[in-house]
Amino acid sequence: MLVFRLPVNRGEVECLIRLFDTLVSASHSRFAVAGFDRNVFRDTLHRAFGMTDDVVMDRVFRTFDRNNDNCISVVEWVEGLSVFLRGTLEERIKYCFEVYDLNGDGYISREEMFQMLKNSLLKQPSEEDPDEGIKDLVDIALKKMDYDHDGKLSFADFEEAVKNENLLLEAFGPCLPDVKSSLAFERRTFQEKREL
Repeated sequence: MLVFRLPVNRGEVECLIRLFDTLVSASHSRFAVAGFDRNVFRDTLHRAFGMTDDVVMDRVFRTFDRNNDNCISVVEWVEGLSVFLRGTLEERIKYCFEVYDLNGDGYISREEMFQMLKNSLLKQPSEEDPDEGIKDLVDIALKKMDYDHDGKLSFADFEEAVKNENLLLEAFGPCLPDVKSSLAFERRTFQEKREL
C-alpha cells in the first residue's frame, strides 16, 4: 500500500489515483504500464488548468518527474498535484524554484530569468526591441531578489524574496494554477468521492 504525507485526504488521494488510472488507460504510450508521458501530462495541464506555455509545461513535467524517467508515476502524480493544488508556501517556493531553474544547477541565472520572462510575457507590437524590456525586468528582479549580490538567485535568495513579498512566487511566469482553475479541477476530480 502506498503511503502519502499530503495536504489531501485519503478519499481525495483515491480520486487522484482514479484520474491517474483513467489518463494512463487513455494513453497509448509505451509508458502506460508505469504511468504516462510528457504529452499526456501537457494535455492534462492545458485542459485542466489552461496552461499554454510550452517551456513552463515542460518544466512542470520535469518537476513532477522526480526520478527523471520521462514518465509520471502514480506517486509522482499524487505528490506533485498535492503541492500544485494545496502546497504550503514553503512547498510552493521549492516547486517554483525548481521550475525556474532550467538547467538544474541550483540557481536561477540571468539567462534563465530572461528565457522564462520572454516566454511568459505577451508580445506587444512596438518600435522598441522587446528583448530590451525583458532585460530591464531581469535587472529589476535581480535588484529586488538577489540578496547576496552574485548575479543569480540561489534558493535562499528566492525563498527570502518570496517570504518578504508573496507576489514574487511566480515572478518569472505562471507555473501554478490560478484559483479558479484549481477549484474547478478539485470540484470535478473530488466530486466523484462525494457521490459514492
